[in-house]
Amino acid sequence: MGELSSKECVPCRGGVAPLTGSEIEPLIDELGNGWTVIENHHLEREYPFPDFRAAMDFTVRVGELAEEQGHHPDIYLAWGKVRVTIWTHKIDGLTESDFIFAAKADTKL
Repeated sequence: MGELSSKECVPCRGGVAPLTGSEIEPLIDELGNGWTVIENHHLEREYPFPDFRAAMDFTVRVGELAEEQGHHPDIYLAWGKVRVTIWTHKIDGLTESDFIFAAKADTKL
């Protein structure tokens, strides 16, 4: 995760193919930390928290990160949990920036 979290997200302008399974595998291995690849299309992780306040505070930190990186995940906030779902909307699939954002989100715990 260290190398991924030190990189910056690169805005996708379209015209590139989404990553394939063989390209995704080393990135998810490097990312680890409970992230799951769903149908080679998006990344997802659910973070547990002891209460709503802690979950909401994390959501705000990830939201600020999204603005800073120009890469915006779907965020589901509920009592005691936050689910983050990431993919590159422009190409309707995964890019390296999705894995970079996921690694950076983990640093916001």
